[in-house]
Amino acid sequence: MTTAVVTGTGVVAPNGLGTEEFWSATLQGRPAITPIDGYDTTAFPSRLAGQVRDFDDAGRLPSRLVPQTDRMTRFALAAADWALADAALDSGYPDRTALGVITAAAAGGFDFGQRELQNLWGSGPDHVSAYMSFAWFYAVNTGQISIKHDLRGPTGVVVAEQAGGIDAIAQARRALRGGATAVLTGGMESSLSPYGMAARIASGRLSTSDDPERAYLPFDPAASGHVPGEGGAMLVLEDEAHARARGATVLGEIAGYGATFDPPPHSVRPANLGRAAELALADAGLSTDDVDVVFADADGSVEGDRVEAETLVRLFGPYGVPVTAPKTLIGRLYSGGAPLDVVLALLALREGVIPPTPGITPGHPLDLVSEPRPFHGTTALVLARGHNGFNSALVLRGRGKDTSE
Repeated sequence: MTTAVVTGTGVVAPNGLGTEEFWSATLQGRPAITPIDGYDTTAFPSRLAGQVRDFDDAGRLPSRLVPQTDRMTRFALAAADWALADAALDSGYPDRTALGVITAAAAGGFDFGQRELQNLWGSGPDHVSAYMSFAWFYAVNTGQISIKHDLRGPTGVVVAEQAGGIDAIAQARRALRGGATAVLTGGMESSLSPYGMAARIASGRLSTSDDPERAYLPFDPAASGHVPGEGGAMLVLEDEAHARARGATVLGEIAGYGATFDPPPHSVRPANLGRAAELALADAGLSTDDVDVVFADADGSVEGDRVEAETLVRLFGPYGVPVTAPKTLIGRLYSGGAPLDVVLALLALREGVIPPTPGITPGHPLDLVSEPRPFHGTTALVLARGHNGFNSALVLRGRGKDTSE
């Protein structure tokens, strides 16, 4: 059986560009939820977001790609560049059909779409960009990355909101088992334009608080929804034998995966998040006793938090395992959120410290990590749920700092 390992990461997050900057900011508990400042939000009931700052399009991308792409695709291209560089995967690798790309995106290019709709109705159809034909599409990140890096192997796109980021990584692992040598995978989002926020607000799941420190409080009795964010992460997944043969640094292993779907709303049947976790652990050949830390989905709604908290208590017992949700610093990033959690989990296992979830007073019997906590764990469980019933779970095994393990 092929063992899928992570050999490179690239991060674009509201509190850091690049993996190390993101890790440092998260350990420090540096918040990045602020009032949206790109337009007048007076008419919007939700006015906060985790916004990526100081991302220089022109400095990070070929000039021809800037007018062709939405902001989320520019993020994805930059993160892919960084992940490949981190993996030191030779751009001259001879068999390009063995290198693939599988990404997740839930919203697509909202900024680009809004601008071209304005052009259409404000100036006429002759003023709509030809690139509108693909730049808005949620599949475009996979296409642009594969073209830019000449990756001709397995490709795919997963749409399952927050859960999609985990599903894409699992699909990449499947591609490795099917014969691919390496696959770029992850998720990226940016839909904070007026058009995008109008769609988000229609879900009824966003916090309407104007206090950045109190707007997104998962597991807290004061929870009132979530704050959206933009960004995400790309990872290089590689067959371990290939990675070892070329002397790559292995950050950790994708050891297990499970996915389920919830019953319809108002069903008397229970939610299936716990079943997804159980499937992932079984896939990894592990039990709940082996899990050293959980990176929670952290929905931020009263009902969503209750379901996740009860699931964790059923699986691990009250206060039975350290739980963290550093996404409270940056907001929920939808498809981009879970890959960021995977990066944090791998770094936590490597560095021996759990990143914190600051500012939360838990209203459930959870061991919620509020300060950076040293630990000696080797296994992490990452949970993610997508709106309308998607549940996904990923088990990660750390490899420490020693690349010879």
